[in-house]
Amino acid sequence: MDIALASRNIGPAAIVAGRWRDIRASDLTGIDQGTAIPPNPAVPNPFDAVKHPTRPRLLAVLGPGLITGASDDDPSGIATYSQAGAQFGYGLAWVMLFSWPLMCAIQEVAARIGRVTGRGIAGNLKLHYPAGVVYGLVSMLLVANTINLGADLGAMAAAVKLVVGGPQLLYVALFAVLSVVLETFVRYSRYVSVLKWLTLSLFAYVGVALVVPIPWLTVAHQLVVPHISLDAGYLTVVVAILGTTISPYLFFWQAEEEVEDVKERQGAKPLSRAPEQAAKEFGRIRWDTYIGMGLSNAVALFIILTTAATLNAHGITDIQTSAQAAEALRPVAGPFVFLVFALGIVGTGLLALPVLASSSAYAVGETFGQHVGLARTVGRAKTFYATIAIATAVGAVLNFTPLDPVKALFWSAVINGVVAVPIMAMMLLLSSRRDVMGDFTLPRAMKLVGWLATAVMTVAAIGMFATM
Repeated sequence: MDIALASRNIGPAAIVAGRWRDIRASDLTGIDQGTAIPPNPAVPNPFDAVKHPTRPRLLAVLGPGLITGASDDDPSGIATYSQAGAQFGYGLAWVMLFSWPLMCAIQEVAARIGRVTGRGIAGNLKLHYPAGVVYGLVSMLLVANTINLGADLGAMAAAVKLVVGGPQLLYVALFAVLSVVLETFVRYSRYVSVLKWLTLSLFAYVGVALVVPIPWLTVAHQLVVPHISLDAGYLTVVVAILGTTISPYLFFWQAEEEVEDVKERQGAKPLSRAPEQAAKEFGRIRWDTYIGMGLSNAVALFIILTTAATLNAHGITDIQTSAQAAEALRPVAGPFVFLVFALGIVGTGLLALPVLASSSAYAVGETFGQHVGLARTVGRAKTFYATIAIATAVGAVLNFTPLDPVKALFWSAVINGVVAVPIMAMMLLLSSRRDVMGDFTLPRAMKLVGWLATAVMTVAAIGMFATM
């Protein structure tokens, strides 16, 4: 054995058995990297008998994009989709199909920025745009996310109360504490695995749609040949759906998760420093994003179809919250549909809370030059974890005030509409600059769809103000 290894009490058994987790990185400091550790022919290498795939497995590819897409179907989003189905039947199903490529493009732009530069959206905005503009956008993002956190906590608590009874405000507090504790004290890699599993809660809405009678030929016709109305109520709900599916917090989250992946995954580096990794990483990001956004919009579509086939068909058109939608489903679709719909609200909420809180913390931390990241300990990222705790706590407290949650969500949508357009434009400009992205500026097709998404969101924002 090499003397340098022996002097650090690293025994041969640990080496041949592959127990490298018992060896600290500091133990290897100063060892000549050209030193070869001879294999022990008496001990077979267990990996010799394993056939390694030439392409990464699907679950290895799915990550930031999957979690981002799934978190978009949060309880507040469920309320919006339920309202669309209850009020207009199948007439707004086409919006989910129309928004999917737009959503994919802008989320892929965000992911590429994080993967290439090794910094999140806020960190890049701070480097290339006036501080006052960045502070203003991040402040509005923080307000909108906090309101959304409060609405999601309230919806989750209301769903639990519908199922088991009990004090709703107590459930609000418990969900808030649980979310903060998990984000703060569970190791990042394990927590990401938990979030991936929570995406399965979305399939509750697929199951619900499959047990209610849906005229699929009518749905297919509405998807391909929609009847678009210029009625103010119709346009308002279209704007609400677009604002729900393309939200600023999703940009910040996915970009930062790419940065976290660079820090956590062995051998990974920002593509600006490791351009040879670009082809593989861009392929992973594309599949991850397309599948994640596809899942998000498919589930939203199933929620619209379910509420159209049940609530709208029975003349129930006034739905304001996801809990109201669940309760309204009980008499018209039966206790099973009600239960699955209600439990889905809790599952999606548990997924969305950390995304909302962390995206705020990433934006605030990078704006003020602080350490950020769920992979860091509390001691190394105090501002980051303090922002998570404060934003979640304030969101929870909103449920203890007389504030109307429906009106609060409306103003959250207004703020998101104001914030989304300039951030999308700045992201597209940044990702087209060689001094930012090097050789990895946006392909022409992605740039075109990205600007189309920005134009659609601009029209949506104008429409939102016109219908206020």
